[in-house]
Parts: sequence; structure tokens; C-alpha cells
Amino acid sequence: MAHPGTLLSYDHLEYATAWKLQQAMVEDRLADRRPDTLLLLEHEPVFTIGRTGQEAHWNGSEAALRGHGYAVHRVERGGSVTYHGPGQIVGYPILRLGSFCAGPRLYMRMLEEVLIRTLAEWGLEGRRLDNLTGVWVGPEPGAKIAAMGVRIIRGVTMHGFALNVTVDLAPFAHIVPCGIAGCQVTSMAALLGHPVDRLQVRRRIGDVFAEVFGLEWIDRPDRSGEVGRPGSMGSRLPGQGESAHAALMPAAG
Repeated sequence: MAHPGTLLSYDHLEYATAWKLQQAMVEDRLADRRPDTLLLLEHEPVFTIGRTGQEAHWNGSEAALRGHGYAVHRVERGGSVTYHGPGQIVGYPILRLGSFCAGPRLYMRMLEEVLIRTLAEWGLEGRRLDNLTGVWVGPEPGAKIAAMGVRIIRGVTMHGFALNVTVDLAPFAHIVPCGIAGCQVTSMAALLGHPVDRLQVRRRIGDVFAEVFGLEWIDRPDRSGEVGRPGSMGSRLPGQGESAHAALMPAAG
């Protein structure tokens, strides 16, 4: 039997707002005030630096990144530095992990599977690389089309994945993506050679995520693209969540 879950979808959400919203939802999930939830959204141009970030990974200082006009946030997810921007679909699952798999490693493989199946709908063959998280395309060594970085708080997940759909790839030149030397990045639009309907991709991710994780969405945007309500199912407003001890996945990007 499928688990009940909530899907919330946003055309755009500022990074700090989404971060606080995740924290509030994690607290709600820990207290069983909300079901397992998936947030799908896009961010403004922003760099985020995880727990293993090193200055060598962004070619200088954080001030230099800000000098290029980008927001920069240090966050508690695993991994190093990555870029988010319009045209990149970001997914933040808020899940009680033990209901779905045995642990973090299998969880990351399941997230990869969601994106590999999604890409296949557009005729793109995504694949995994040994000892690296994320989804890659093209001949070896390939280019990265989806990055990942998660945090697990007392058995509940936050942060997640980012799929490059039509995102501008130029900002990635300012960093070593995910701290992987020589890493090349690409997007669905760059590979297909034509524009891609981001709303259609977002909807497909929601459908495939439900398939892979055995969820049934009980509260989700309708097929016309209506935005989900952030306050539904008892979630507090951003900023009201409390901190919690966490286990960190070291792999990200």
C-alpha cells in the first residue's frame, strides 16, 4: 500500500525562505504534524556551500562570488559548492527515511533513480558513476546533469537534488562543481538542442518520485500548475522551526 504524501510546487522561492521552510517542515514531520513531503521549486541565482566546501572549490573567496552578483549561503548539507538558478528544478524531500529504505546510501540511489527515469521521458540516458553521487550523461567521463546533497535529522531528510533543465550554465565556471576536479555540467536543453517545458519536467519528477518511493500524493498542485500551499498540513511559517542534531551524508553534488 502506498504511503500518503504531500507535493508542494513553486515556480520560484528565494533560497533562504526555502531553507527555513524545510527546517519548519522537518520539525513538523518529526512530530507527525505532516506527512512525508516533496518540495519542487526553482531558486534565484545562488551558490550554496556544504560541509566539505573548500576555498579552492570556488576559485577564491566567497566575497568574489558575491562580487559577481550572486547570493552565497553556507548550509548544513553534505558536499561542497554548487549553483542554483532559474531553469534548474530543485527537489527537497522531507521524509521519515526508515519508511522507505535501509539508510542514506540506498536513499541517494533512489533519488538518482527518480532523475534517471525522468530524463528517459525526454530520450536522455542518465547514469550513475561509482563513488560519486548525482546523475551523469554522455560518454565517459560524462557531464553532470543532476547534483545531490542531503541532511538527515533524527531520521528525517532535508535538502535533496537539483536537475539542470534550462538553467544558464555559465555560473558553474566560477566553481569546481561539487568539489569534483574537471567536472563538466550540462542541461536537458543543451543536450536536446531546443527549449524544454520546465513545468512538464517538474510534474514528471513528482509522478516518478511517487512511483520510486511508493507514495500517493494526497495534497498536490493540480495539473494546471497551481502552486501548492506552504502552510497546508500544519506546517509552521518559515523561521519557526527549531534546530536539531543531525547525521550528515558526506557525499553531495
